[in-house]
Amino acid sequence: MIAKVITDVSLDREFEYVVPPELEKVLRCGSAVVVPFGRSRREGYVLSLGQRAEFREDKLKAVSGLSPVRASIPEKLVELGRWMAEYYCCPLEHAIRTLLPAAVRNGKVRPLVRRIYSLADRAEAEKFVASHLADRRAEGRCALLRALLSGGDASSEELKRLPGFGDSALKTLLRHGLLVFREEMCRRDVFGDVEVIPDSPLEPTPDQANALAGIDRMLEHRSGVMLLHGVTNSGKTEVYLQAIASALARGRSAIVLVPEISLTPQTVRRFRARFGDDLSVLHSRLSDGERFDEWMRIASGKVKIAVGARSALFAPFSDLGLIVVDEEHESTYKQSESPRYHARDVAVMRGKMENACVILGSATPSAESMHNVSLGKFLLAEMRSQVGARPAPRFTVVDRRIGEPGGENGIFSPELVENVRRRLAGGAQAILFLSRRGYARTLRCPQCGYEACCPDCDVNYVYSKRRETLSCHLCGAVVPAPEICPQCKSPEIRYLGSGTEKIESVARALFPDARIARMDSDSMRGANDYEAVLDRFRRGEIDLLVGTQMIAKGLHFPNVTLVGILNADQNLSMPDFRASERAFQLITQVAGRAGRGDRPGEVVLQTFSPENDVIRYAAEGDFAGFSRFDLEFREMMKFPPFSRMIAVFFKGEDDAAVEAAARTFSAELAPYIRAGVTVAGPLRAPIERIRGKYRYLLTLRGDRLGTVRRALRVLALHRTFPGNVEISVDVDPLDFM
Repeated sequence: MIAKVITDVSLDREFEYVVPPELEKVLRCGSAVVVPFGRSRREGYVLSLGQRAEFREDKLKAVSGLSPVRASIPEKLVELGRWMAEYYCCPLEHAIRTLLPAAVRNGKVRPLVRRIYSLADRAEAEKFVASHLADRRAEGRCALLRALLSGGDASSEELKRLPGFGDSALKTLLRHGLLVFREEMCRRDVFGDVEVIPDSPLEPTPDQANALAGIDRMLEHRSGVMLLHGVTNSGKTEVYLQAIASALARGRSAIVLVPEISLTPQTVRRFRARFGDDLSVLHSRLSDGERFDEWMRIASGKVKIAVGARSALFAPFSDLGLIVVDEEHESTYKQSESPRYHARDVAVMRGKMENACVILGSATPSAESMHNVSLGKFLLAEMRSQVGARPAPRFTVVDRRIGEPGGENGIFSPELVENVRRRLAGGAQAILFLSRRGYARTLRCPQCGYEACCPDCDVNYVYSKRRETLSCHLCGAVVPAPEICPQCKSPEIRYLGSGTEKIESVARALFPDARIARMDSDSMRGANDYEAVLDRFRRGEIDLLVGTQMIAKGLHFPNVTLVGILNADQNLSMPDFRASERAFQLITQVAGRAGRGDRPGEVVLQTFSPENDVIRYAAEGDFAGFSRFDLEFREMMKFPPFSRMIAVFFKGEDDAAVEAAARTFSAELAPYIRAGVTVAGPLRAPIERIRGKYRYLLTLRGDRLGTVRRALRVLALHRTFPGNVEISVDVDPLDFM
């Protein structure tokens, strides 16, 4: 028998080994093994098993044995990894590596073992305590024995908290046989001391009942993808909860994906309230030990539900029945490094491979999902009303081209200032949204025209007033903010543009009695900062929350009656065919934070282009109208979803070498370009340089890109160019910058 094995060496190739007789019955696809590799031994994974009659097996080396430290991968996940490597044009070892958390893959993390101490003989222990009461030298030993006699078994952590505890007393009792211990594997607790109140399934609304009926039919047939299009606060989460209960009742498991780690705590709270602690959490903020324990609980069948961000998609269930992708339109489901997969699309493929059903939920579905509905590939369930028949928030569109400016530099319109004051005076809470962080976006000298730019990236520095620094949001470089112009020494430097830090500062001046907090990636530094701020907001300790996309989705605060959107035009100006879609989604999502309780909500949307179709559709809450408008434009231009796209990025430290490599690569790819495929470039990327490396971009667009994709994979992975030029292929790209 021959085993094809992939190792950690980045060669994008499998190596063949003979399976020795003693391993033939235990080895399977996905097994972690040790194999001879050159003059060393390496660990890897079996990707297939079979015979190869045309090759003499005595020419091959044999598998050394099973890995003593690595976990195996379920066979269906290996199949998924193969598909990812081929479709996303990435090395096979990258795809296989993605299936496992590093804590599981590298074998360095071990199970947590706890010692539990008991009494070897109760009568002997009581006799020892009685006979040593007056012996001060035995005080510690007597204290330990009395604690165990009265309280039963205790862990080493519990013993250490006892008065009089000492290692010497413990060792003496063990040596004399008065105590014994056993070792138990225990779980590193990812829930901490957060308590939740159990709840029960709610009576479904007619829309929810219709969606659940469709999901039950899918579960019965063990296949299908449903797009659950529900307006904000329509009760999509309740549908997820009841759908998972149906899957569990059929003896199957479920995965729930949320688009960002920041949404995981509140999602986990909802699921724990319904299913208790019989679920696992998987995301990157867990420690290595916690990730290891959670993955092993799933692999061993101890839990049936996994909740988490993008990587939770690869939870090692062997009986997967349901995958839920919440906020399926979110760009954070797309991974930015190899393999550049989209979790929504891979979820659909995993569901197909494992006969599992998939639910894609959103208030603003992606154009791709809506198109798949129109083609009959996805089912559609719509939930048009908020829970409790609450009215949608009322929009007030403020034309910033006219009227008197309010606040510093005209950031706040008079309408927004008046609305915030009125809501806060009535005991309500409000949210102010801006999709840019920092205090100012540009440092400029009016005397000589100097602008502060990152020397390694072609972007302006962003100014932070609190830290008095300039930072690059691409490479992370941070430098002190100058007091005079570095070029002409003029003191007349100006900070232009606004970010959330400036919004917070102006808001504190305008609303001095309000309790204000800011939530963006600058202020949320610690792992628990996000949840801590939300808890304070939930308890009413914060009146006004200022933030970026972090506060735009998934948050449910019934006392929020006002949302202010400070610059709705920012995303419309991006050079991207998805700019309109992203702007509509963002406005709709952040607007949905208002009016989720008994009091009606209002949205004040400030814009310099109130006549823009995207602004108009968003203000009217007309998703159907916007979807038709957007899809008509894309169909006319042959943009996705009416075609497929691939972006190829070239980068390196020598500009000429990068350009030469891009042109050579394009010429070598040319014979594989078929009719109907449009090629653009190679040209300089919109951001020409990041982290000191020059960048060029080649894009391909067409209906059928299979042949091109296969050629791209070979050229990108197995072709080298002078000047250490790096090539990355992004299939179905979301970012062309």
